Amino acid sequence: MTDLLDPEDDRIINEPLSEALTKRYLAYALSTITSRALPDVRDGLKPVQRRILYGMRELKLNPDGGYRKCAKVVGEVMGNYHPHGDASIYDTMVRLAQDFSVRYPLVDGQGNFGNIDGDSAAAMRYTESRMTEAAKLLLDGLSENAVDFKPTYDENDEEPVVLPAGFPNLLANGATGIAVGMATSIPPHNVAEAIDAALLLIDRKTTTTEELLEVMPGPDFPTGGVIVEPKESILDAYETGRGSFRMRAKWSVEDLGRGTWQVVVTEIPYQVQKSKLIERLADLIESKKAPLLADIRDESAEDIRLILEPRAKTVEPDVLMESLFRICDLETRFSLNMNVLHNGAPQVMGLRQVLRAYLDHRREVVVRRAQFRLDKIEKRLHLLDGYLIAYLNIDEVIRIIREEDHPKEVMIERFGITETQAEAILNLRLRALRKLEEMEIRKEHESLSEERSDIVAMLGSEGRQWTKVKKELKEARKVFDPSTELGRRRAGFEDAPVIDVGAALEASMPKEPLTVVLSTKGWIRGMKGHGIDLTSAKFKDGDALLFSEEVHTTDKLILMSSDGRAFTLTCDKLPGGRGHGEPIRITIDLEDSVDIVGMFKLDGSRKRIMASDAGYGFIVQESELESNRKAGKSVVSVPTGGKLLKADLAKGDHVAVIGTNKKLLIFPLDELPEMARGKGNKLQNYRGTDKLADAIVFHAEDGLIVTDSAGRMRGFPEWREWIGKRAQAGKVAMRGFPRSGTFTG
Repeated sequence: MTDLLDPEDDRIINEPLSEALTKRYLAYALSTITSRALPDVRDGLKPVQRRILYGMRELKLNPDGGYRKCAKVVGEVMGNYHPHGDASIYDTMVRLAQDFSVRYPLVDGQGNFGNIDGDSAAAMRYTESRMTEAAKLLLDGLSENAVDFKPTYDENDEEPVVLPAGFPNLLANGATGIAVGMATSIPPHNVAEAIDAALLLIDRKTTTTEELLEVMPGPDFPTGGVIVEPKESILDAYETGRGSFRMRAKWSVEDLGRGTWQVVVTEIPYQVQKSKLIERLADLIESKKAPLLADIRDESAEDIRLILEPRAKTVEPDVLMESLFRICDLETRFSLNMNVLHNGAPQVMGLRQVLRAYLDHRREVVVRRAQFRLDKIEKRLHLLDGYLIAYLNIDEVIRIIREEDHPKEVMIERFGITETQAEAILNLRLRALRKLEEMEIRKEHESLSEERSDIVAMLGSEGRQWTKVKKELKEARKVFDPSTELGRRRAGFEDAPVIDVGAALEASMPKEPLTVVLSTKGWIRGMKGHGIDLTSAKFKDGDALLFSEEVHTTDKLILMSSDGRAFTLTCDKLPGGRGHGEPIRITIDLEDSVDIVGMFKLDGSRKRIMASDAGYGFIVQESELESNRKAGKSVVSVPTGGKLLKADLAKGDHVAVIGTNKKLLIFPLDELPEMARGKGNKLQNYRGTDKLADAIVFHAEDGLIVTDSAGRMRGFPEWREWIGKRAQAGKVAMRGFPRSGTFTG
């Protein structure tokens, strides 16, 4: 044991823990970025995707060949190239075969490869696969030294560093991935459009992004849909490499006769699972959060067909859909973050840079393939030159072969040929000595010499190299011709209509009278009708009426809590008047220690006075109180241990405040600030433990009127004697003031 802990042991490294962790984490981060998460800008593939395609090529799973079990492919890839779990390889393979996940599938799957509902694929032992024509285009040229190879993980074989990529696959199929400290998100595009943009860039290197977008207007998602992102935003996204695209479901109206109709959704946004979308819409109907939608049905077969039934035939289809786009995945956003590997390092690139990097790669592939072909031609011509010498001296060649002990050396010396040529002559069959064969060799020699001249000319001219790149891209474009089902553009472009959904919803909803009742223990309900005698309303034992408000189902209700928050409730979603209702704390996030101190119908034209028992207050516009958050909106900053005391209407021109010390102060309303939120200004000055007891706003012409404990209203003509400046202490209230020390008895 002591030997293992010997500090002089070479296996022990002494270094600070922080430094050791930093080195190892950086190594892990770099490995994740370069070997797992980010695609290469040249072929648009991650290592696992590239290895799957290369493994299928080695298994000769060509598009025109037979299928093989996916388990065979996964085993081949895992054993030879990708030493990771079989699940990660098969999951990637499945995605490459799903026509709703990738725009141009690279794997031709046979069997259950999942569906748009989110159902998973069958196990790899049940499914079969082969390459598609698109995959073949990516691999074309591997046997012609088009790209570099590197040793596999066990150094027993080699794998390509990158694929030749006969079409811009990075843009065609896009990519998503999360690395350490960075991520990538690239939407799929139409290949024909991407190739057209690349050709434009070859013809004129100064082509701008705006000009590229004239031929490649934006993403083309495999599931179709409608892109409603403004052109200015799309241009900015492609110039910077960062942005997002708003996409919507494609829908139409189906007339059912007699004024009735239904909406048919035929395409849904990319990466949205149909089953989850239907489940979400059903939840919205049940929870009454989609008031214009009555029902949803799935009538999909091979194509998507979702039926949306409106609540009433008077609802406008545009209004119905706009209301749904806001609350479910019928509208989504796909982010653009073109973070790719360029020269082995991560880099966020714009559209021009991505196309430029791809074209540079294709030019290199063209040059390398041409050089490979030239070497082959040179070797063949060298042999053909030897054959022609043999045919010109056929009798002497035959004699040497028959009579000499070392014919090869004699021929080399006699005809001045190389050892390779002599070996080839000796390997000729007798039938190849025909006159016809000589003619074929001369014809081949002439053809190869002409091809060699063309290749040499191309290798010496950058212009000819780009012409060759253009020619190959145009040939690839034929595979993805826009007139075919595979090549046609699926996603459309539209401008989102400008519709005031809030006003439309209010206009389309039935306006029914309600009386909202809130009990002291926090139970709320909406009783149908106005003018209800609430003395007969039933409450739980020990509970009683706290607040009531007459509203309509189209109104919104504001609840003010003692900690200064404002909560908004929509009246049509309140629990019914039968029974005792529901606890308000189910609907809003309200702590047990916090109480409701005010309840009123929202009217944006009105103003209210907000006052805390600490003696601070301000005026607020009611429209500032509205909030969609369950946790409410913080309006009044209440000091620790204090609470919101008043949230009454600010109707009048004077404010009257009275403290727990029974001192009254009256001052003009305009001395209070109008604010959206905050603590407010000091209303009245107190000493010791005294606090604000009550506050009201009144008109000077009406005078100060209070309500005593018996419910009788009483005025005080002498109220002007208590007028002072805001924040003064005030004077003891006049004789006859209610004993409760408040303005409401």
